Amino acid sequence: MFSRQERVKTKEAVLNFKSVLVPVDGSEASILAVEFACSVAKRTRGRVHVVHVIEVRRALPLDAELEEEAQRGEAILTLAEAAAKRQDFEVHGDLLQARDAGHAIVDEAIEREADAIVLGVPFRRPYGEFELGKVPNHVLKTAQCPVVLLRMPSE
Repeated sequence: MFSRQERVKTKEAVLNFKSVLVPVDGSEASILAVEFACSVAKRTRGRVHVVHVIEVRRALPLDAELEEEAQRGEAILTLAEAAAKRQDFEVHGDLLQARDAGHAIVDEAIEREADAIVLGVPFRRPYGEFELGKVPNHVLKTAQCPVVLLRMPSE
């Protein structure tokens, strides 16, 4: 991974990612994450890969045809591509089907040899306390690469 010397050199060294994975769900936070990842990758002449994960219920086969969810996913990927275009950057996107989005994101990062995962997280307080959510929590715990978390401001 990174040696201690590499980790403490400069602030810029921390964001020197050549390959970034950005999961998108259509939220403002995830689109902001795409813009952020593009600005980082632009500086390093890197690449950004965007994924939308369709979670398949256990009652269905993993490769079930989920037309409505697929259309929604394609629309979300189109939003992500438009956000990248505003940054004058081109991203590549994929729709994934999985039982669990968190596992799929971590697996995709490993498969693509991503240098980092950039996660956009909305500010949520369902019970009065800030809550990260199931997917970001899993990614932070299990990712084998750095995870950059962009939390939206509180309202």
